[in-house]
Amino acid sequence: MAPRTVTLIENCRPVAVEAVVRGDTIRLAPPALEKALGWELKPEGLCRAETCIPVRDGTGLVHEDGIDLAALARLLDCPLAVDEDVVVFGASAAYRANRLASMEAPDFVLPDLGGRLHSLRDQRGKKTLLIAWASW
Repeated sequence: MAPRTVTLIENCRPVAVEAVVRGDTIRLAPPALEKALGWELKPEGLCRAETCIPVRDGTGLVHEDGIDLAALARLLDCPLAVDEDVVVFGASAAYRANRLASMEAPDFVLPDLGGRLHSLRDQRGKKTLLIAWASW
């Protein structure tokens, strides 16, 4: 089957890569996986920076037409959402649990009514009231 372009998103960063798509199965060639997510297939396993995860034969990860993204998500313990030609890797349960346990909100920047930008980072250590509203 001929590869087609899919958009892979991790950490809110979209990357267009060529993938083999067969029904619900999406596979990436190892160079495309490295380009999109930074994971490189090495003899010691799947590695990104200083982290290496051993890959056993029975994981269903590596196939002749590429690396199966559903198997990769299971190996990384992170949720995977697929819609047409868009694939999104969510944060792992362990990462989310650690963030919640830290009781520290992630930084963000929002404008006030005058257009001046405010960062949550600038409010650290101060009592801060956040009011959110959505029309939906």
